[in-house]
Amino acid sequence: MPLSTSSNFARPDDAFRAIVEAHRGLTEEQSADFDAALVLILANHIGDIDVLREAIRLAKRRMIDGQQQQQQQQ
Repeated sequence: MPLSTSSNFARPDDAFRAIVEAHRGLTEEQSADFDAALVLILANHIGDIDVLREAIRLAKRRMIDGQQQQQQQQ
């Protein structure tokens, strides 16, 4: 199963809002713990190590690209 990077949500803004709302009232540490728990739950749901590895590579690439863009803007 290849990694899907296009939205699978009929209403993607609702999905984004649900995640943001789940963080409301949490401390920074609790928010990080929540994110870790959510990632592990969703990784288990995917159940495909190759897809998980591809998602990890993509997430790292996006972080690196974002950091490089910030540095160029400074």
